[in-house]
Amino acid sequence: MYALLETINSPADLRRLPRSQLKRLADELRAYVLDSVSKTGGHLSSNLGTVELTVALHYVFNTPDDRLVWDVGHQTYPHKILTGRRERMGTLRQFGGLSGFPRRDESEYDTFGTAHSSTSISAALGMALASQFKGEDRNAVAIIGDGSMSAGMAFEALNNAGVHDDCRLLVVLNDNDMSISPPVGALNRHLAQLMSGRFYASARQVGKQVLRVAPPLLELAKRLESHAKGMVVPATLFENFGFNYIGPIDGHDLESLIPTMENIKHLLATGAGPQFLHVVTKKGQGYKLAEADPIAYHGPGKFDPAMGLQKSTTPAKQTFTQVFGRWLCDMAEHDPRLVGITPAMREGSGMVEFHKRFPKRYHDVGIAEQHAVTFAAGMACEGLKPVVAIYSTFLQRGYDQLIHDVALQNLPVVFALDRAGLVGADGATHAGAYDLPFLRCIPNMGIACPADENECRKLLTSAFEQNHPVAVRYPRGAGAGVEPEAGLASLPFGKGEIRREGKGIAILAFGTLLYPALQAAEKLGATVVNMRWAKPLDTELLLKVAASHEALVTVEEGAIMGGAGSAVGEALQAAGVIKPLLQLGLKDEFIEHGEHGQLLALQGLDATGIEAAIRARFEGLASIGMSAKVVLKSVA
Repeated sequence: MYALLETINSPADLRRLPRSQLKRLADELRAYVLDSVSKTGGHLSSNLGTVELTVALHYVFNTPDDRLVWDVGHQTYPHKILTGRRERMGTLRQFGGLSGFPRRDESEYDTFGTAHSSTSISAALGMALASQFKGEDRNAVAIIGDGSMSAGMAFEALNNAGVHDDCRLLVVLNDNDMSISPPVGALNRHLAQLMSGRFYASARQVGKQVLRVAPPLLELAKRLESHAKGMVVPATLFENFGFNYIGPIDGHDLESLIPTMENIKHLLATGAGPQFLHVVTKKGQGYKLAEADPIAYHGPGKFDPAMGLQKSTTPAKQTFTQVFGRWLCDMAEHDPRLVGITPAMREGSGMVEFHKRFPKRYHDVGIAEQHAVTFAAGMACEGLKPVVAIYSTFLQRGYDQLIHDVALQNLPVVFALDRAGLVGADGATHAGAYDLPFLRCIPNMGIACPADENECRKLLTSAFEQNHPVAVRYPRGAGAGVEPEAGLASLPFGKGEIRREGKGIAILAFGTLLYPALQAAEKLGATVVNMRWAKPLDTELLLKVAASHEALVTVEEGAIMGGAGSAVGEALQAAGVIKPLLQLGLKDEFIEHGEHGQLLALQGLDATGIEAAIRARFEGLASIGMSAKVVLKSVA
C-alpha cells in the first residue's frame, strides 16, 4: 500500500526520485497520514492540506542544510514522515512519543520549535541573516498560514526582512481559506512560473538600471509594474514590504509547485532578495469528510476513516468550555453590556452559540492576542463589559497589554482562561502553567480558581460583577462532573470554604485539584480548604486554619514558583505566622505531552501523590488524624 513511501527514509531519498513519481508518493503520503492520525488522534485537516507542499519543499531545497521553519507546526505530520520518523508515527502525541509539533531535540529537520502562531518569519529571517553573516550557502524558508498572517508579529518580521535586500529568505504563505477554480489556477500557474523565472527577474533588473538615470520614469515604471501585477495577484502589499511576490498557485499541483520553487531557489542564490510565494491549499484535501467539515477534523481523536467521526452513544460529561459558553449566553441575555472577544478560537473557547445568538456582540479579532486585550480595554472605557475568551498559554502573548492597557487603568475586563494547567497531548507549548504567577503579581487583578463545573459558572458571574479585571482559570475537558445550577448566582469575591474538617494538616486546594486533595485527606485525616481565589487570597480563612493546624499544604495545577502556594507563604509571613508549609504544584521544568491523568500522577498531583508527598514531608502523620505535634522530616 505504501511501497514507494516506505523507500523514503530521508529527504535525500526523496530527491533521488524522478519527478514523475512524486504524484504517487504524495498520494501514498496522504493515505498514510489519514491512517496514522485515525489511530492516534491529532491534527488532521491541516496535514492533509500540506502533503504536496511538503513534498515540493523537501524535493527542491537541500534540507536540513536549507532551513524549513513551520509556523505553528500542527501541519508537519507529512514533514515528520518524510524525515525519518514514519515508523514512530504510532507514538504521536503520546507520552515519550513524537510531539505533535516541531521540536529541535526530536530531529535535525526540525530547525525551530514551534506551536504558537506567527513566529516563523522572525525565526527564518534570523537564520538567513546568521547564515549570511557566517558566509554559509543556505536558504531559510518560513511556511506560514493565512490565519497566522493576521498577527502583528508576522508583519513586524516582514517589515524587518524587507530592508535586507540580499537575504536568502523565502516566505511561503499557505493560504487554506480559499480555493482556486481550474481556469484561474491554470492562469496563476503560468504567471507564477513567469514571475519567478530568470527572464522576468533579469529583465526587471535591467529595466531598473536603464531607468535609474531618469528617476521620474523609474518611479512610473515601478507603479505600472505594481498595478499590472495587482490586477492578477494581491502583490502590492508584500512588494511594498520589499519582497518579490509570486503567486497565488495551486498548492496541490506538483507540476506548478516544483518549477516555481526551483526558480525561487535560483533567485535566492543570485542575490534577488527575500521572496514571497503565495500557495493556495485546501484543508482536508483528499479526504471528502474532512474537506466538507475541516473544523470537525481539525483535531479529532481516534476514528475509523471509512466511517468518519461518529457521535458517542454514551453521554459525555460537560466540559468547562461548554460551561463557559452557556454562561456567556445566559449573562449576555441578562446584561446588554456584555461583549465576547476571542482571538480566533471560537470553537475551542465554546463561543459558537454566542456568535449565533449575539452576532453584533461577538468579536473574533483573528490570531492577535495583544490586540484582543487592548481592544477589550477600549470597549471597557466606553462602558461595555468585555469577556475575553482566551487560552491560558495564549494570554502570555498579550501580557504587556494586560498590565498596561487593562490593569493599570483598572478596567472591568473578564478573562476566561481555558486550558489552565496541563493540556495532555499538546504538551509544554500549550500548557497553562504560568498564569497564576504572572497574573498574581499585577495590581488590580483578581484570579478565580473554580474547583468544578458548578463553581466555574458561579465564579464567572462573580468576576463579571466586579469593576476591575478578573481572570477565571479552568482546565481543558471535564472536571468532577458537578452539574452547574441554573441562573446567574455568584460566590463571594475573595472567599474560600472549608470542605472537610480534620486535624493536624490542612490542605489548601486551588482549582480542580480539590477533589484528589479530598481523597488524600480521607486517608490522612486532614482538613481540606477550597480556596477558590488565588487573588485576593482569603487571608481571614487562611489565618483561622493556620491557627488550628500544625502544618499547611497548598495544591495547585500551576507552577509552584510564584503561584498560589507562594501567595499563602507571603500572607503567613505578612501576618507574622510561622507555620510549616508544603507547596505542591508543577515543578520548575517543562512538562511534555502525554495523557493528562498520567502527567498529573508523574507530577505527584493525583490523590496518591498528594498523600505520599504529605507523608514524606510530615513524618508524624503515620497515625492518621493525629492531634499531636507534626514532626518535620529533616531535609538536610
